[in-house]
Amino acid sequence: MRILITGAAGFLGSHLSDRLITDGHQVVGLDNFITGSPNNIAHLAASENFIFYKRDVSEYIFIPGKVDAVLHFASPASPNPQSPLAYFNLPIQTMKAGALGTHNTLGVAKSNNARYLLASTSEIYGDPTVHPQTEDYAGNVDPTGPRAVYDEAKRFAESLTLAYHRQHNVDTRIVRIFNTYGPRMDLEDGRALPNLLKQALLKQPLTIYGDGQQTRSFCYVDDLVDGLLRLLYSNEHMPVNIGNPVEMSLLQFAEIINRVTQNPAGLTFVSDARSSRDPQRRRPDITRAQNILGWQPKIDLEEGLRRTIPYFKEKLGLA
Repeated sequence: MRILITGAAGFLGSHLSDRLITDGHQVVGLDNFITGSPNNIAHLAASENFIFYKRDVSEYIFIPGKVDAVLHFASPASPNPQSPLAYFNLPIQTMKAGALGTHNTLGVAKSNNARYLLASTSEIYGDPTVHPQTEDYAGNVDPTGPRAVYDEAKRFAESLTLAYHRQHNVDTRIVRIFNTYGPRMDLEDGRALPNLLKQALLKQPLTIYGDGQQTRSFCYVDDLVDGLLRLLYSNEHMPVNIGNPVEMSLLQFAEIINRVTQNPAGLTFVSDARSSRDPQRRRPDITRAQNILGWQPKIDLEEGLRRTIPYFKEKLGLA
């Protein structure tokens, strides 16, 4: 197939491009490099199956030639308020990527009679009161809070995607992505894994906000890409959770990171507003993915960390 990927120079978009090209497809990548990096796709420049356009998805999109599938992954995603690349600091661009970008990419899919896959997020569940989160849970969300520009952009994108499916019969799919990690992720992302892994590799004590009992579940990027492609090739139109259902507290997670990296510096506990602002529990119910796609993650956390560490060491100048 000839597949359009927006956000192709991002963490997930670049891994998707790699996998699709390996599988024999041609990838047309779009990115405006606001948060994506040319380094993530530099190795694809010589591939005859990769074409790249520097474009902003919130503007009109024209792609020469036929497109068989559209995968919309373009959006700032970092929750780190200190990063200039975070959605906190790119609020309008984030909303436009979710609203206008989704509208424009759905238009490409409609005009090409192409399959469409929207990258949504577990953040649409907000700070959940139902645990684990199933796809029919409507969420506990705050439309005006600091995370709203990202969460509400994705919620709107899901609504618009299903509207195009129902009104225009566009062949759509929606994936709700839970915490994913691996090479090419932004070390300044602000999420727990890059924060703690970076500290561990620098032999610093790992910073735990609050009491460390907030929970997360971590999915290695190769497992995620496998689930995404199974969804793309399926006939499922309603949202599907893709993530790792193994839940652990951030305290447990930090102890694993220290063990894998052989970091002797231990932990340090900090009282910080973010511990109450962040979702307190996060774990996907992947029953639908198992039943519909025959998918579940295969790579455990320790193995995933070992695969990720060389990239972090390189970026930190420790390689």
